[in-house]
Amino acid sequence: MSKMVRGNSKATSSRKKSLYCVRAALEKKAYDLVLLDVQKVSSFTAYFLICSGRSDRQVQAIARSIEEDLKKMGIRPLGMEGFEGGQWILMDYEDVVVHVFLDPVRKFYDLEGLWLDAPRVDRVEQEARSSSLGTKASV
Repeated sequence: MSKMVRGNSKATSSRKKSLYCVRAALEKKAYDLVLLDVQKVSSFTAYFLICSGRSDRQVQAIARSIEEDLKKMGIRPLGMEGFEGGQWILMDYEDVVVHVFLDPVRKFYDLEGLWLDAPRVDRVEQEARSSSLGTKASV
């Protein structure tokens, strides 16, 4: 379970965790990142991060980067599926669920279409890269 940011709500902590996932994905050149705020339409998580890689190896590298960065903060996934195949890796961090896709697989499953009622978080890449997010140890 993630540590709470002092003085902030769980929603803020979840938001920061999702942004750390975005930052780690960008470090491995993930593209077409979408962060969905599913808090009002889901009972099991707060955010979905959906992103793509151009090859199975890149998909695996993106997932590994997210896992390693969060592990440094003491955050471990509740579960991870699909790593060996490298076409769709699902990482469950309780309040943040990460989907790393090989692009054709992403188009086939169309999670953005399935979760159309969930608002997209605007400017997520810029926010994740910003200095206001702070160091990785501040979650």
